[in-house]
Amino acid sequence: MRFSEYIIPALLMFTVTAPADAAKYETAIFAGGCFWCMEPPFSFLDGVKDVSAGYTGGHVENPTYEQVSTGRTGHYEAVRIIYDPKKVGYDKLLNIFWKNIDPTDDGGQFADRGTQYLTAVFYTTEGQKQIAEKSKDALNRSGKFKAPVATAILPAKKFYPAENYHQNYFQTNADHYNRYKVGSGRAGFIERTWGGHDNKWSKFKKPSEAELKKKLSGMQYDVTQKEGTERAFTGEYWDNHKEGIYVDVVSGEPLFSSSDKFDSGTGWPSFTRPIDKSSVAEHTARTLFMTRTEVRSRYADSHLGHVFTDGPKDRGGMRYCINSASLRFIPKEDLEKEGYGEYLKLFKK
Repeated sequence: MRFSEYIIPALLMFTVTAPADAAKYETAIFAGGCFWCMEPPFSFLDGVKDVSAGYTGGHVENPTYEQVSTGRTGHYEAVRIIYDPKKVGYDKLLNIFWKNIDPTDDGGQFADRGTQYLTAVFYTTEGQKQIAEKSKDALNRSGKFKAPVATAILPAKKFYPAENYHQNYFQTNADHYNRYKVGSGRAGFIERTWGGHDNKWSKFKKPSEAELKKKLSGMQYDVTQKEGTERAFTGEYWDNHKEGIYVDVVSGEPLFSSSDKFDSGTGWPSFTRPIDKSSVAEHTARTLFMTRTEVRSRYADSHLGHVFTDGPKDRGGMRYCINSASLRFIPKEDLEKEGYGEYLKLFKK
């Protein structure tokens, strides 16, 4: 049984329609334990068209979650990644895969035990097989782990998409997902083993104070660098209702989506959650004779605002109260040209 399981069974199965230009895409299939945790690392990767949670490798046709969870179907929980090899190579996908699992665990993954949670690379071409075998050998020889890599490299079998409620669980049930990832031990293992996050913003170098003062307005500098607060109802985005994403004004790292924005009546932009929980850091702040939870961007370390527990109850109950001055808004129609095309997925109906 999955650790801390308390979700409601779905009524509908999830289906994926192949993109019209499917000829230019390839498929990668990875089993890394809980498929909830294996979707996020690939979902916003440039060149990835679709990530689906599902079941593969077993002998039961059209399996359900209840069947797979018994461990008697032969199926693994897995993710299928449809990607453009001209934009992202299979070797990069493998590197991300290794950094999100414990490859030495031969009994499951973290708190989830059983054959359905074993790790495997399911290759769809001979080329993928060769790359996977070399990658596994390199990981074994690296000395990163004391035990040998237990992840199997197997030919791909039919992939069955999981029930609808399992798809994009990290977004549709963000609070439960984050508690599960931490509570299962996965988040801590990744942090201890690999030392943080690996994306194009992780190597961001913060400009000097002089450069920041030149780049930012006085209010932007005061808010992001000096923990200032703009006056309510004066910021650029408190009543912005356009579709798009909000990025850090200093680094450009993606932070919040308009799909999670709501009118809190406070006069500051308010969101129910970040795009990715790992994109922000939260700290206890004792200012103005109050104890609050401060929110900062992970890589630029910009002060963004604070998070409170008085948000919409039907959307998780959180309110990320953010200063407009710490953000730059990118409209949905400009995401592609600004280099954020992968975030168009947030606005699919």
